[in-house]
Amino acid sequence: MSDALINGLAGAGGGIIAQLITYPLQTVNTRQQTDRNSKKEKQKLGTIEQMYQVVRQEGWDRLYGGLAPSLVGTAASQGVYYYFYQIFRNRAEIAALEGKKKGIGDGSVGMFSSLLVAALSGCVNVLLTNPIWVVVTRMQTHTKKSKGSHPEPAASEDAIGAVVEPPPFGTTHAIQEVYGEAGVCGFWKGVFPTLIMVSNPSIQFMLYETLLKKIRKRRASSNKGANDVTALEIFLLGAVAKLGATVVTYPLLVVKSRLQAKQVTGGDKRHQYKGTLDAIMKMIRYEGFYGFYKGMGTKIVQSVLAAAVLFMVKEELVRGARFLLTGTAASTVRSKPP
Repeated sequence: MSDALINGLAGAGGGIIAQLITYPLQTVNTRQQTDRNSKKEKQKLGTIEQMYQVVRQEGWDRLYGGLAPSLVGTAASQGVYYYFYQIFRNRAEIAALEGKKKGIGDGSVGMFSSLLVAALSGCVNVLLTNPIWVVVTRMQTHTKKSKGSHPEPAASEDAIGAVVEPPPFGTTHAIQEVYGEAGVCGFWKGVFPTLIMVSNPSIQFMLYETLLKKIRKRRASSNKGANDVTALEIFLLGAVAKLGATVVTYPLLVVKSRLQAKQVTGGDKRHQYKGTLDAIMKMIRYEGFYGFYKGMGTKIVQSVLAAAVLFMVKEELVRGARFLLTGTAASTVRSKPP
């Protein structure tokens, strides 16, 4: 089994576990991002309060709306990303070694090369998996009206439930809705800001690998010679790297969610977006710069936790797979640079 395939499968496994743990936070965050109230009408509810509100008004299942396609998307995204990342990384390492033979560099992959490798991997991932995330966004932002919001006529509870309760909004419904609005092209809504957002994992992996390399070099030069990195340290490195990347790229994430959510076809034109630039201009005009940072606190908690879990699980799966396939001690394998 190739190293790229091992990393791809490990990335998919780590992504699924991280997704299951943090999905309710993702749902609330997507709703915060697509909330189009003006600056004066901004939400006062905190993340926990909003989660409670969703459960009370719509039920527990709405916190997990779109979970099935999201898990498929996470597995596909992480698998595609890590697979191509490892392929591009291997080529970068070969180029670095060839450069060393010519007297250029020390034979290791530099920060710029790491950034480029992550960016290329991200672009491939976005183009292949964007339709899945459009469907997930639709399902996360679909609001189910609570029974309590309807007047209660003099009838039995079963009869009221039969009249009030709308049919479940599933994956098929979301696909039909997207296709009905914009055809096949609708599944690539928000792809432009998403492509720009490949800088997020690029910055994330650049920070992660730079910090990881420093820790390993420091331990390699120590008297103990123990240059293995623990799962807890991987967790913390992943959290720090993701925090830095999220703060920089969050406005693009909000614009992407606005474009992928269900568009308002009538009424207030402030909520109708023709494209990326139109969405940006209307958000600035009607909501101010605050609109670009709606739900950022929730996103930081969710993304940092998810990234930390992902890195930790992925590294452990890679180490376990290599050990099973080669019989090499885990610490020996982990001593190599990523």
